[in-house]
Amino acid sequence: MRKLFLMGRSEAGKTSLTQALKGEELHYKKTQYTKSDEDTIDSPGEYAESKRFSVGLACFSFEADVVGIVQAADEPFNLFGEGCQSFILRPLIGIITKIDSPYANIPMVRQWLENAGCERVFLVNNVTREGIDELLDYLSQDTPKLTMEEARYRQSLGLNEWDPIPAEAK
Repeated sequence: MRKLFLMGRSEAGKTSLTQALKGEELHYKKTQYTKSDEDTIDSPGEYAESKRFSVGLACFSFEADVVGIVQAADEPFNLFGEGCQSFILRPLIGIITKIDSPYANIPMVRQWLENAGCERVFLVNNVTREGIDELLDYLSQDTPKLTMEEARYRQSLGLNEWDPIPAEAK
């Protein structure tokens, strides 16, 4: 399984998501420091909320295969601006949690994630496990293995290793 780095605002559901992905019973636990295990990296929300600490997000992204921006469906505002994937050299996905909230505005949060550069958006409910299997299926896909020549060719086209090569370039 590809290693997933989670970043997002405090109380967005990052730690609960890591528990749901592992099939663990959910219990609230405030993340005080970046916690890395075999399949996930869970970061404190303060890293995304503070300009001073946000550089840590870029650094931790290098330890992962996929970066996930986690936003609750009832978020009152967005922390991640347009094109924030430019500092991340990994596939960027969006994960919308708390989809059952009575204050959920899923279309708005989805638009925020798409504007940030997320190539795919997953809707999950950590309590009922809705959407968790779809996310696990995505994470279970193999990371592409490239030769140095393939990597150089993709780089000359301005592509990342996971981007498909356009038909006209083949």
